[in-house]
Amino acid sequence: MPLRFTLRQLEYFVAVGEAGSIAEAAARVNVSSPSLSTAISQLEAEFGVQLFVRQHAQGLSLTPGGRRFYVAAKTVLERGAALHDIASDISEQVRGPIHVGCLVTVAPFVLPEIRKGFVDANPEVDFRQQEAHQGDLIRMLRRADIDVALTYDLEIPPDVQFEPLLTLPPHALFSPEHPLAKRKSVTLKALADQPLILLDLPASREYFMSLFQAAGLQPTILERTAHLPMVRSLVANGFGYGLLNVPSMNVDAPDGKPLCYVPIKDDARPMNLGLATILSERKSRVLTAFGEHCRAAITAASAPGMTMLKGVARKKA
Repeated sequence: MPLRFTLRQLEYFVAVGEAGSIAEAAARVNVSSPSLSTAISQLEAEFGVQLFVRQHAQGLSLTPGGRRFYVAAKTVLERGAALHDIASDISEQVRGPIHVGCLVTVAPFVLPEIRKGFVDANPEVDFRQQEAHQGDLIRMLRRADIDVALTYDLEIPPDVQFEPLLTLPPHALFSPEHPLAKRKSVTLKALADQPLILLDLPASREYFMSLFQAAGLQPTILERTAHLPMVRSLVANGFGYGLLNVPSMNVDAPDGKPLCYVPIKDDARPMNLGLATILSERKSRVLTAFGEHCRAAITAASAPGMTMLKGVARKKA
């Protein structure tokens, strides 16, 4: 009996089942809402079952039969994806899709160069990327919206495997005119009374605050912003100092004013940059190849978009 449905239709159905909304699923898979609605209608017509209960206020929910269909559809898609590995083994080329997530504060520095090197070496790979906050990256890993996340070791749950690649100690960021800017290092005690421009992002703000709490100190927060470029510009214009772990090769703020990085002298907990994946015994060949590429590209000697400041070291697994 010939198949009258496509893997693409199953992919759209699974996306809607996970999102519970046509609009949200459309954003995830980057297609129009009518295309998703059509795919679901075609599946329901082909198999003669109702897959969703359509509720105007709450969106869509799977019917009992739809839940069984959802589990089977995910299995079919996983087995279909395995064909890429078989083709890779036969042709000895890495091919197939990979969806990479990256922490928003890290992505502009690291991800473009990592992506360029990987797709240049593996032209048969379909590379997709998404930038998000830490909590969203974890949720996307669990929903299989992304295969891997390039991020920090912050709030990593037990069902997620984290492979550290690079240790990044915290640094203070100053304008050249700041009284602490000329020091070779600075203590948290010296910073505590200075006005702080806090990067106010989930997980990041908790990490920076924990540095002071561990030393029994309380920082003086002048301003909070969720945008790293704004932190850099406010600091460069003399409003206060900033805290960050990514030592950017661009030492100027977005408005062109210069900045100074000064390592924090205390035994402050560093952040580890690495790869996060869902715990699994099996990894696709393309995902394995991406991991190998990141290990070679992200090192203490040369990390994309970063200048290797004093105290920045390779993390030993």
